[in-house]
Amino acid sequence: MNITKIECWSVSMRLAESYEIAYEKVTSTTNVFLRIETHNGICGFGCAAPDEPITGETAESVRGDLEGVVEPLLKSLDASRYAWLMDQVVEALPNSPATRAAVDMALFDVLGKATGLSVYQLLGGYRTSIPTSITIGLMPFEDAVEHAVRHVSRGFQCLKIKGGLDVNEDIERVHAVRDRVGPAIELRFDANQGYTVEQARHFVERTKTAKLELLEQPTPRGAPDLLGRVTQSVALPVMADESLMSLRDAFRLASEGLADMVNVKLMKVGGILEALQVNAVAKSAKLEVMVGCMDEAGLAIAAGLHYALARKNVVYADLDGHFDLIDDPSHAALRLKDGILYPAEGPGFGWSI
Repeated sequence: MNITKIECWSVSMRLAESYEIAYEKVTSTTNVFLRIETHNGICGFGCAAPDEPITGETAESVRGDLEGVVEPLLKSLDASRYAWLMDQVVEALPNSPATRAAVDMALFDVLGKATGLSVYQLLGGYRTSIPTSITIGLMPFEDAVEHAVRHVSRGFQCLKIKGGLDVNEDIERVHAVRDRVGPAIELRFDANQGYTVEQARHFVERTKTAKLELLEQPTPRGAPDLLGRVTQSVALPVMADESLMSLRDAFRLASEGLADMVNVKLMKVGGILEALQVNAVAKSAKLEVMVGCMDEAGLAIAAGLHYALARKNVVYADLDGHFDLIDDPSHAALRLKDGILYPAEGPGFGWSI
């Protein structure tokens, strides 16, 4: 299955409703789609969702990497040797995880289509669907409650509340949402690096009665020891997100007991192949895994979904990045029903142009 053609293009999409987190306000996103074609006519598709504050990449830099590095590197090589090919890409682009994720996806899509299997089946097929949380961004209490009620009415059983700018307002927001949605709905909270250790402890103490499921990334990613201090001093499970950018980060978090759980995003770690290794490290340390996302088109979300469906230890999903995207060309790459995500039917990721 020699690679004969590689092409990429950018797609800019507005959000139906903008949202705010601790370090940015988001109104639109630009994803870069990738198409890899082999000599026997199989086409595999991938998608990069760069986020400069997190991955250090832009849509322009991703396209430059794909056209200037990946195309000459992989053209004429055998797509079935995906592990070796990705090793070459990692060596050439060590600081471009979203770019690598797009290549990884496209190669897995090629393999799935060549074998007639969905990617999650190719990887092990542990489950066939998974519930996802949906995010409530930083907003006034009344709006947060209104969003929560609307999401629950659509069938979602898990809500993730964003915060990190004002700990006391965050506490009130959590209680306001809990009071309105009742005890059966799972609530998670993401501080997006906005707290000190003391603020994180204060937040956990004051939200005990709200019965949160977890606290995600309370402290800055550049100081993992602070994350560890929170983890070791509160009863609520603490999840690492921005602190996990690589397999090496996963090993440090696990070996030093700096978190109880980890959020694996394909755009951060560089694709499914690397995410599987991160999951193995987490599993060995008895850390549960959530698969998360950036502002990603349906195809990239589908790749995260297939990863989650393939492994028992990936027990949580936060795959809502595509819900509000207007004119997403790959929205059909997965299905949502009552808050549960299902893969598209067909080999690979089940989507093509």
